[in-house]
Amino acid sequence: MKTIGLIGGMSFESTAVYYRMINEAVRERLGGLHSAEVLVHSVDFQSIVEFQKAGRWDAAGARLGAVAAGLEKAGADCVLICTNTMHLVADAVQAATKATLLNIIDETAGEILADGKRRPLLLATRYTMEHGFYAERMKAVGLDVMVPDEAGRILMHDVIFNELCQGKVLDTSRERVLALIDAARAEGADSVILGCTEICLLLDPDALALPGFDSTAIHARAAVDFALGKVATSKAA
Repeated sequence: MKTIGLIGGMSFESTAVYYRMINEAVRERLGGLHSAEVLVHSVDFQSIVEFQKAGRWDAAGARLGAVAAGLEKAGADCVLICTNTMHLVADAVQAATKATLLNIIDETAGEILADGKRRPLLLATRYTMEHGFYAERMKAVGLDVMVPDEAGRILMHDVIFNELCQGKVLDTSRERVLALIDAARAEGADSVILGCTEICLLLDPDALALPGFDSTAIHARAAVDFALGKVATSKAA
């Protein structure tokens, strides 16, 4: 089994989901009392948020790159940035380590394409929806990403930072986000990307008006595939 390195804390709410999903998948694949070989470096999210607000993406990339290098030194064979937004600095992080960086955008795009969808609605932070790095990377493989209008983008950003990242899951917010999905379906969206690793706390991707792709679950599965190999078979402990 290879060792998985998680760059977490952005937020710790979703990092806890990663840890649970990865270990549940390893137990399901191998059986018995098996669990994953995982290293976690959970950063202080406030420091990263301050870089985001100031547009200091270079500093954020250097910070996360140093974390990735530390995980590699500790024995990680692969590294996951446990947040969609900070994949804006994924190239800087990969440059800092020889470990394999599993890119959440690529992994999510692969599952959407495999399901035959082409025009997903992206629900995420404003940084992810507006900076272009996410949509451009998906466009390169044939996906035409939609985002909500400005009011919808503000809503999603506020729900993520003011609620989900702080452990608040509100039914009223769920209803408003579901309305965004209904509007996008009317405009031609054929699927939905839960493009922030906390959104799975609010929405069930299997209970939406459109097929849902939970980037957190997809990323976690990719980590297990890397660690075990896709052909690993179940066995007793």
